[in-house]
Amino acid sequence: MISDNRIWVANNEAGEKIMLTPKLANRHGLVAGATGTGKTVTLKVMAESFSDMGVPVFMADVKGDISSIANPGTDSADMQERINRFGLAQAGFSYAGYPVALWDIYGEKGMPLRTTISEMGPLLLARIMELNDTQTDILSIVFKIADDDNLLLTDTKDLKAMLNYVSEHAKELEASYGKMSSTSISSIVRAVVALEIAGGEKFFGETALNVADLFAIGDGGRGMINILDSSSLINNGKLYSTFLLWLLSELFEMLPEVGDLDKPKMIFFFDEAHLLFKDAPKALVEKVEQVVKLIRSKGVGVYFCTQNPKDIPDGVLAQLGNKVQHALHAYTPADQKAVKAAAQSFRENPAFDTYETIMSLGTGEAVVSFLEDGGVPGIAQKVSILPPRSQFAALDDARRDGVIKGNILYSKYEKAYDPESAYEVLARKGAEDAARAEEEARLEQEAKEQAKAEAAAAKEQEKLEASQARAQQKAAEMQARAEARQAEAKAKAEAKEAAAEERRKKQAVKSVGNSVAGTVGREVGKQALSGMGSFGKRLGGNVGASIGRGLFSTLLKM
Repeated sequence: MISDNRIWVANNEAGEKIMLTPKLANRHGLVAGATGTGKTVTLKVMAESFSDMGVPVFMADVKGDISSIANPGTDSADMQERINRFGLAQAGFSYAGYPVALWDIYGEKGMPLRTTISEMGPLLLARIMELNDTQTDILSIVFKIADDDNLLLTDTKDLKAMLNYVSEHAKELEASYGKMSSTSISSIVRAVVALEIAGGEKFFGETALNVADLFAIGDGGRGMINILDSSSLINNGKLYSTFLLWLLSELFEMLPEVGDLDKPKMIFFFDEAHLLFKDAPKALVEKVEQVVKLIRSKGVGVYFCTQNPKDIPDGVLAQLGNKVQHALHAYTPADQKAVKAAAQSFRENPAFDTYETIMSLGTGEAVVSFLEDGGVPGIAQKVSILPPRSQFAALDDARRDGVIKGNILYSKYEKAYDPESAYEVLARKGAEDAARAEEEARLEQEAKEQAKAEAAAAKEQEKLEASQARAQQKAAEMQARAEARQAEAKAKAEAKEAAAEERRKKQAVKSVGNSVAGTVGREVGKQALSGMGSFGKRLGGNVGASIGRGLFSTLLKM
């Protein structure tokens, strides 16, 4: 309810209105209390009032009953009793439904709510995937390599493709980015697969949420109440808390500095806030503390909703100026210590013992302290929370479907699409590299085959040349032998001719001799014969003469 331009949240025991000043609403707040003590009603009353003032709201619906804020409440005896008790009729109370945008990371109970891997960043992703320090450093390097190569990381398959690329090219990248072990990269890939199974495959992608769409204004100038259905998401506490932290970070980066406004630009309710800090590394807690400190100047108020204030680190708790503490129960010494700590965080009211009051609060009752003018914490007040103007019960499926599809943003976010990003680029590059490698292998094979063919041809040529050489040698040898035979035949012929010539010469000489001997010989013969006869006569008379003549006759025949 709005009263005197302030948010009327509750009445104290004296019937006085306990109101939150819009100008101080961006100083953040805490709504705490055990299960069943009325936190959800408090959240709805505050969200309705901010919406009435034209302030957009973002809140998580863990149990599935906040979405009913879209429907007007229904009258009942209990509601009439509350209306009379708080004097709401005189204040113009009426039942009303509010402009609502229903979101769901899984796209089942609201418009699909997505973001990209790049926008989430390595630190928050490492938190979701529970990576150790070494793996977180490697993931950060992978993001750096993607940025340097202008590769978009849209969804989980992009991240896996990038991790595989880095693993395959680790040696090439080592000089520029340092050594990255394949074992660590494989561990990160397994964590990404686990994230996909937990819903990350639907959460990461396009169309990614444009944070500016959360600042829509509904009918009558009322702020849009953006409700994230977390009934399934809460089962993955790290994904749930990391997403909400990412959303806070996006708001911080997007919004300009505005200082203290008359009313916030947005109110952010972080239900089950203990999940954000459970097992969170120191660096993440410091980041949350930094965001909470600085986002106030952007006009955003953050209200953490949890069961026990001890779930919130002291550094963050110190930033929460507006507090609504529902009942806490102390069953153990540790519980008693926690209740005392919660009581001590309030500015003491001498009218009651805050510790005892917190433990004795009934459903719908709370101890409240809102900031007063000047940012001073108000004195603790025991109060009863106003009833909401909207419906208590959860939305039925038909009404939920109507709210989802009736939103102007439905057509924008309904369908997912897959832009060209790291997966496609690396796949194409891989295909091109494979084709190039195949072509190089083909050319190399062709070169080998050509070299083999050339070697075979050279060998054949060598054999041919050797054969030709042998043939030529054989022909030369045959030629030489033929020439030798010819020369021998010629020599023989010449020798024969010479012999024949010699015989001819001898014959000629003989002929000449015969001719000469014809006359001369005969004459000589005669003389000789005559002489021989005489000689023979001298030797032996007629016998000697006869021998002499026979001897000379033989000489003439020669």
